[in-house]
Amino acid sequence: MNPTSAYQWVIVGLGNPGPEYELTPHNLGFLTVDRLADRHRIRVTRKEAGALVGLGEILDVPAILAKPQTYMNVSGPAVKVLLEKYGLEPHNLLLVYDELALPWQSMRIRPKGSSAGHNGVESVIDSLGTQEFARLRLGVHPGHPIDDGTRFLLSPIGKAQWKELDEVLEQAAQAVESIISEGAEKSMAKFNRRAQGSIEEER
Repeated sequence: MNPTSAYQWVIVGLGNPGPEYELTPHNLGFLTVDRLADRHRIRVTRKEAGALVGLGEILDVPAILAKPQTYMNVSGPAVKVLLEKYGLEPHNLLLVYDELALPWQSMRIRPKGSSAGHNGVESVIDSLGTQEFARLRLGVHPGHPIDDGTRFLLSPIGKAQWKELDEVLEQAAQAVESIISEGAEKSMAKFNRRAQGSIEEER
């Protein structure tokens, strides 16, 4: 990190802009950023680097919240410009996003790694030229066969999942707070868990 930077973390939620996508599984990253903004009284309204940005503190740690407005699959350039603007490096980044390979209500923290086929994450890796950044993956698989994964991700969250959405976002926000205060490695032991009766483990 640039020693002159006032911020220690950039928390980027991945999603798609527009009201038609607001409450879809693919927007859990955006929804988690919104929950963090509410919990820490940060206004995510600044338009910078192709993203909506909020500046503030999370557990006394100076942090930036961001929601790229460039659509999910081309999120990388906005993330890169945002890091450069604030003099930060990839290891100061925490990426939050949905994961169809994981069951609903499960989450995985990873300190680094591949995109595992997630196009939004692949865009960030391509833009930054590294996989060395933390990520929080939020499971969205409903536990029954899906004919069209893309259609499922871009459709409104179903009634069965809607009942648990508040708890999912609360757990996601707490996981982000833990990563910021204790680091990804310690947070993995607390938050990397399977939902009861889950259909698939992490690939």
